[in-house]
Amino acid sequence: MLLGRNLLWKTTFKGARILVSDVIELLAANLSIEEIIRDYYPSLNEDMIKEVLGWAAKPHREPSRLRLMKP
Repeated sequence: MLLGRNLLWKTTFKGARILVSDVIELLAANLSIEEIIRDYYPSLNEDMIKEVLGWAAKPHREPSRLRLMKP
């Protein structure tokens, strides 16, 4: 799975219409990966969220794509 962009150029999980920023905000609010998957985004998996954490830690000057593992 790849990260994509919506019409507002926000980074999303391609095909899922889930904003990466929403998942990061839930993590910042101290929700566990398991809680995020169970209560908010059951179409994601643990590896996808961990991959986004690595992506978010890097500076992005240009739109980029990230390869994510399929659920």
